[in-house]
Amino acid sequence: MIPFVREFDFEYGRVDQVSPLIRRVVANNPGPFTFTGTGTYIVGRPEPGAGVAVIDPGPLDEGHLAALLKAVQAQTVSHVLVTHTHRDHAPLAHPFAAAVGGAPILAAHPPRRTIHASGGLDEDEDETFSPDLVLSGGERIEGDGWTIEAMATPGHASNHMAFVLTDENALFSGDHVMGWSTTVVAPPDGDMTDYMVSLDAVIARGFSTLWPTHGAPVTEPAPFLAAYRAHRLDREAQVLARLKAGDRTIAEMVPVLYAAVDKRLWPAASLSVWAHLKALVRAGLVVADPEPTPQALYRVL
Repeated sequence: MIPFVREFDFEYGRVDQVSPLIRRVVANNPGPFTFTGTGTYIVGRPEPGAGVAVIDPGPLDEGHLAALLKAVQAQTVSHVLVTHTHRDHAPLAHPFAAAVGGAPILAAHPPRRTIHASGGLDEDEDETFSPDLVLSGGERIEGDGWTIEAMATPGHASNHMAFVLTDENALFSGDHVMGWSTTVVAPPDGDMTDYMVSLDAVIARGFSTLWPTHGAPVTEPAPFLAAYRAHRLDREAQVLARLKAGDRTIAEMVPVLYAAVDKRLWPAASLSVWAHLKALVRAGLVVADPEPTPQALYRVL
């Protein structure tokens, strides 16, 4: 069982000091994929005049923009960082950066083609987003008493970038790891093989705290991440078991594999099963007819 953390103290628009160098403001955009809403992080000393970075400004929401501007009104925003281009993370980046005097926006390169992974869910792309500086992973961003390292973590999205606060051995994990739920890996942009490689890279770093964009922090990452990884491997085994039992399509598998899950989430579950099947086909364990699509016929090789 994954030791999910679903209870934490917050109010929309309130600025919470959650660590010596981190403040959080939660946007009022709750939903089945955003949980309580998008948590925007402000990194840096809280004193007037200090230089700060802002991570994941969030959705286009005037109330959230006003709350962020109030939180940094006595400070200098030196960087705006975006974990990925989904519309609950990126759209406010340019309006916010302009409002604070033109702080540069840093992120990985947006997907090179328009991708609507989930047909209108919060995983859709912000097609208008473009960073000022493109990150590939490994860059160090020096600030006023803090250092952030860009860590490429593709999987949930092809351009997903997590950010390491080296001063606190903490990771802003975006949607790569969330404390309240497992992460949606939705093809065609999401990729399960990439996701597992990225997850292993996060595990290997031994972080003290994970700060997801949605929900509470993960304060005991090692057992949490081990359970997170085991869940993915268990789901993969369940997909193989359904194929061996005679299922041939994703539509046949989902009602069995996700019988205990709200049916409103089954479309997202179908995408996750598709991601697992694509990875199994790539590994040579499963064959797709004619190719690994949501409508394909699958069988164990």
